[in-house]
Amino acid sequence: MTSTDTRDIIRVGSRKSELALKQTKYVIECLKEYHPTTEFQIVTMSTKGDKILDKSLPKIGEKSLFTEELELALESGRVDFVVHSLKDLPTSLPEGMALGAILKREDPRDAVVMSKKYKDKTLSTLPEGSVIGTSSLRRSAQLARNMPHLKVENIRGNLNTRLRKLDDENGSFAAIILAAAGLKRLNWENRISQLLEPEEALYAVGQGALGVECRETDWKILSLLEPLYDVETTLRCVCERSFLKTLGGGCSAPVAVSSTLKNKILTITGAVWSLDGQKLVQNISESKLYIPDDDGEPPK
Repeated sequence: MTSTDTRDIIRVGSRKSELALKQTKYVIECLKEYHPTTEFQIVTMSTKGDKILDKSLPKIGEKSLFTEELELALESGRVDFVVHSLKDLPTSLPEGMALGAILKREDPRDAVVMSKKYKDKTLSTLPEGSVIGTSSLRRSAQLARNMPHLKVENIRGNLNTRLRKLDDENGSFAAIILAAAGLKRLNWENRISQLLEPEEALYAVGQGALGVECRETDWKILSLLEPLYDVETTLRCVCERSFLKTLGGGCSAPVAVSSTLKNKILTITGAVWSLDGQKLVQNISESKLYIPDDDGEPPK
């Protein structure tokens, strides 16, 4: 029994959406494998991004849209750690906060979900002027550049809400674009019409990964979370987040990446577009990593 097993109930902060709760419960299940006698309690709350649904994310004009309330609860001691979709977590954390773990990444790609009318189509074969729903500047810019025959309109809400808007027979959307990871975590893989490879559409920084945030001096919680770290995901996501932090991007800029780690070579493709997608700056960089072997010894 570890010291964390004798502690009072561990309180875990989460947004209220079905996806957020599923992700939080998954993190707790993973922790239970290492700390079977520890009790966890989920504390749910709504964030500003959950409450303001009549504006696109860039027009709200603030960072931490999906994290601020959770971080305030963490700071006040109301919760012991919080679970985020890593792509929602700003690259600069509040003072006194730390990323306690980054879990193994789910599929980072974007997924196209077609309406029933166009279920046999792809983005490239949709009729001229078809409306694609997304709230992401990154997706909008890439669509404008790569699929100029399509029209992009803002769509907000959680996954259930967006799918309901797509399925509305009186709605205007031919398709919507979502993170594949969210659809897979909610067992909606059968709704995926098309997976966009990085060559077709770069994805958001940290997309598909879960990040666990805690107080940087809470050593018991840091120790509790340590087994959850996935080395490959962490290396890739830290690299991606460093790229975004250098650019200073967030919801207000069309920034996207893809990354791989093969044979200890970390490769990242990073890009930024003009809002209309017509101007693009893109670069590929790679580095050889010196990763300790399983026995902790440096590589030969």
